[in-house]
Amino acid sequence: MYRISELALKVGLSRSTLLYYEKLGLISSRRQANGYRAYSEHDLQQLKLLQQLQAGGLTLKECQACLDTRIDRSLLLERLQALEQEIAEKQQSRDLLAAMLGKASMRGWHQALESQAPGAHLAWLLKQGFNEKQALRLKWLSRDMNEHDHYMADFERIFDGLDRLGPGSAEDTLEALSALPVVPQNLLDIGCGRGLSTLLLATHTQGLVTALDNDEYSLARLREAVTTNALDHCVRLLCASMTELPFERSSFDAVWAEGSAYIMGFGNALKSWRRFIKPEGFLVVSDLIWFTDQPHPEASSFWQKNYPDMTTLESRVSGINSLGYQVLHSFPLSLHAWENYLAPLREKIAELSVEGFSSKALTDIKDEIDIHDRFLDDYGYQFFILQKNSA
Repeated sequence: MYRISELALKVGLSRSTLLYYEKLGLISSRRQANGYRAYSEHDLQQLKLLQQLQAGGLTLKECQACLDTRIDRSLLLERLQALEQEIAEKQQSRDLLAAMLGKASMRGWHQALESQAPGAHLAWLLKQGFNEKQALRLKWLSRDMNEHDHYMADFERIFDGLDRLGPGSAEDTLEALSALPVVPQNLLDIGCGRGLSTLLLATHTQGLVTALDNDEYSLARLREAVTTNALDHCVRLLCASMTELPFERSSFDAVWAEGSAYIMGFGNALKSWRRFIKPEGFLVVSDLIWFTDQPHPEASSFWQKNYPDMTTLESRVSGINSLGYQVLHSFPLSLHAWENYLAPLREKIAELSVEGFSSKALTDIKDEIDIHDRFLDDYGYQFFILQKNSA
């Protein structure tokens, strides 16, 4: 027999809790001659069983029911499912905290936030100490911010000396330009990079082209090309953010953006840039789209991770119409444009060894090239020649 103080010590419960359990009938005492309560070994075992049931997530009332009758399997199954959900949520919280401390990858978190709240994602990255160029590249590549410095250094090393950071060709750029009803005389080239399209636009419009990018190195390369081609009088270079354009409303006859809108999010870019286009002016933009409703699962998985906003032509056109533009013309980027990008890149990476890189940049580029080589029938860039609605 155990006195209440002895029983409380053995099961790790307070005296008041034991008295409450006795009131519920879970245990029962016998009064001794001296008036003290005494509990049996049965009460001790009953309490240990009760504690095990509570450890399974059952309420006291549910524990009592299990002690009094046969186990309610449906009740236990419900508690098991709730517990598994709670564990999954706590594991997710633990993974995020570990990632933010640099103990695990944040890539999945970046991808999810970029898909759900791209504006908040950018603002948060800026608060973490990244400059605007670094933050946009983090968003663009959806990489781990804890590995960002190494990754971007390796990324720039891979593309050093190459003219293109993405697919493109003079023929496609000029086809898009010729689709405009009028030749723009004041044009903004957003995300101009190293300026291959900028030079073509300046040469064939004979107007003023403002070339904007946030990469000073790329702009320096473009500045040399502008001088070499004697185009200083018609090209203005500006290092600035595509997210906060430093211009007055209705400043340009046309805005040009080859392969850069998705850095902001395609819809966000079109909405943001619209105010800088003159009434009934033009926007020429290219974007990755699916050419099929049933892409190969491997291609679908790759782009779901790297560009979750990617959609079909029909869906993209519908979105464009809802943002205050009409589609004047649309055409897919040529395979020649892809080879202009991929052939030099293949040659460059053939000279490089994975062992010489401190990040996964080279491996990621090789994986992307492999996806392009096998599945370009399923997707590609689409040029959209748009006119701003007057309303």
